[in-house]
Amino acid sequence: MTVINSSNSNILLIGKPNSGKSLLFNQLTGLRQKVANYPGVTVDIKRGKFNEHELIDLPGTYSLHSLSQDEAIAIEHIQNSIADNDTRVVVCVLDATRLERSLVLGLQVQALAKQHNKAVVFALNLIDEVRRFNHQIDLHAFEKELGSPIVALSAKKLDGLHEFTELLKQAAETPENYLVNNIDSDSSNELIRSRELAKRFGMNLDVVLKDQNRIDNFMLNSVFGGLAFLAIMFVLFQSIFTLATPLMDGVEVAIGALGSQITQFMGEGTATDFVQDALFGGVGSFLVFVPQIMILTLIIGLLEDSGYLARAALMCHRPLSYFGLSGRSFIPYLSGHACAIPAIMAARTIESPHKRLMTMLTIPLMSCSARLPVYALLIAVLIPSDSYWLGLFNLQGVAFFGLYFFGIVMALIVSLILNKLTKVDLDKSDMPFILELPSYRLPHWKPLFQKVLNSAHQFIKRAAPIIFMVSVIIWVLGYFPSGASLDDSWLGMLGQWIEPIFAPLGLDWRYGVAILMSFLAREVFVGSLGTLFGISDAEENLSSLADKIQADGLTLGAGVGLVLFYVVALQCVATVATLKGETGKAKIAWGIFLAYGSLAYLIAFLANQILN
Repeated sequence: MTVINSSNSNILLIGKPNSGKSLLFNQLTGLRQKVANYPGVTVDIKRGKFNEHELIDLPGTYSLHSLSQDEAIAIEHIQNSIADNDTRVVVCVLDATRLERSLVLGLQVQALAKQHNKAVVFALNLIDEVRRFNHQIDLHAFEKELGSPIVALSAKKLDGLHEFTELLKQAAETPENYLVNNIDSDSSNELIRSRELAKRFGMNLDVVLKDQNRIDNFMLNSVFGGLAFLAIMFVLFQSIFTLATPLMDGVEVAIGALGSQITQFMGEGTATDFVQDALFGGVGSFLVFVPQIMILTLIIGLLEDSGYLARAALMCHRPLSYFGLSGRSFIPYLSGHACAIPAIMAARTIESPHKRLMTMLTIPLMSCSARLPVYALLIAVLIPSDSYWLGLFNLQGVAFFGLYFFGIVMALIVSLILNKLTKVDLDKSDMPFILELPSYRLPHWKPLFQKVLNSAHQFIKRAAPIIFMVSVIIWVLGYFPSGASLDDSWLGMLGQWIEPIFAPLGLDWRYGVAILMSFLAREVFVGSLGTLFGISDAEENLSSLADKIQADGLTLGAGVGLVLFYVVALQCVATVATLKGETGKAKIAWGIFLAYGSLAYLIAFLANQILN
C-alpha cells in the first residue's frame, strides 16, 4: 500500500461509520462529498482544504482489527496515513450517542498516533441528540481521562463547530502542544477502557434506543415490515418515472428550442445536418434522461441518511441467504441501481469470500442508471403516457418497477444456480451476520442535494464524451458517401451485414447498430438511435425519438424483447474491467459477459416469438 503523500501538511479525519465523520468533513471543507451510513460505501479517500492544510477523510471502520476485506483496506490506509511524515494532526470523531463503540477505535488510533508522535484531538459529534435526552457530559473530566483535547459539536446543526475549528487550527499550527503524553500506548485493553469511559460519561443506551425500538417494532416486523419494504421499493421506482416526467419534458423543450435557434442561422448543408442530427439528435436525446438519474439518487440518499437501508439489509438477510447471499449483499445490490462499478467494490464488506463472489457476479443484473434512458425510451414507445393501473398508478411507472424487479429476480436465480453448481461448502470462516442499525435521523439536506447534483454531473461527464464520439461516428457513416440515402451509406452497408443476427429478435439493422455501439456504455443506445432516426426521418416533424420509433412500427414482441435484453445483457466494458480487478481473474469476468449476453439474446428471442 502506498503511503499518502502531499506537498501540504495533512490533517486526518478518522471515525466509525454512522458517526457523522463525512458530514463534518463537508462542513470543514465545503466540498461536495457523499455522506453514507455503511462501511464500504466511503472506501475512497476524500481530500479538501482546511486553511492552508489538507484535510483527509479516511474510510470508516469500527476498530483497527479487520473482519472483512473492506475493513482491512481501510485499516491499512489509516495506519499508513498516521505514519506519514506529512501528517500533523489526527482527528478522532466520536458518536456521542454510542460512545463505547466509538471509543474502541478512538483509543486504538490515539495509541497508534502516540507511537508515531502525532497530535490528536477528539470531536464528540451528535451532541444535539444527547442534549435532546437532557444528558450532560463533563467535557473537562472526559478530556483529562482521554489525555487529548475534545470538543462537543453537532456537524448537522453546526453547534460547537466554531470552537472545534479554532482548536483544529491551533493544533495544526503547533502540533507539538497536542501530543498524547499520559496514556499507555498499549491498546490491548481498549475494550475495557472504552466500556469504563462510556459508562462514566456516556448516556444510557437504552434511553437512546427507546424511540428507535418503537419504530423498529413495526419496520422490522415480519409481516408489516415486509409490506412496508415492498411499498417503499415500489414508490422508489414509480417516482423515478412520474416525478421526473415534467423535468424531462422541460429539458426536451429546451434542447429542441436551442437546436432550432442554432440551425436557423446556419442555412442548409452538411454542417447544419451535423449539428441537427449528430449533436441534438444524438447527445440531446441522452440529456433528456438526466432528471431520472437525479431522482434515483435523491430517493436512495433519503433512505441512506434516514437509517432505513440498514433495516432493509437486516430484513433481507434470511431470504438472501437462501440464494447463497448475505444480508450485506442488499447494500451492493441497491447501490448497483446507481452504478455497478462502486457496487461491486462495496461487496468487499461481505466477510464470506464465496458470498462476496456470488454478489459481485450478479450485481450487473441490477438495473443501473445507464439503463434508465433505454428503459424510459422503450417504455414510452410501448405504453401510452396516460395509461393507469387500477386508476391510480401510472402504467409506465409500473413497467419501470417490473423491469427493476425482473433484474433482481434474475440476479437471485443466477446466484442460486451458481451457488449450486460451484458446490462450495459453507465457509468455515463465515462470521455471524452483524450489522449496526443507525439511529433514525432526518437527512441533512444540503449535502443530499449536493450529492444529487454531483450524480448528474458525473453521469454527464462520464457518458457525454462517449456518446458524442459514437454519435459523430454514426453520423459520418450514415451521411456518406451519398449524403441522402441511409440505406446506401456506409452505416447502412454495415447494418445490413449484421442484420441477420438481430432479425430473429424482430429488429432491423438500425437497432443492431445501436446495440453494438452500446457495448461501450448502455446509454449510448439512445444517442445512437437518436442519430439514426434523426437522419432517416429528418423530414418528418415528430416531437421526440419515442414518437419516431413508434411511428416506425416497432412491434410489441420486439420492443419487450429489446428492453428485457437490456435488463440482462452485460454491456459495460468498465464493469467487466472492475469484475476482473476484484476477482483477479479475466476468465470469470469475460465468462459472465458472454453468459449474460447469450441469456439476454435467448430471452429477447422468446419474447418476440411469444408476443407477436
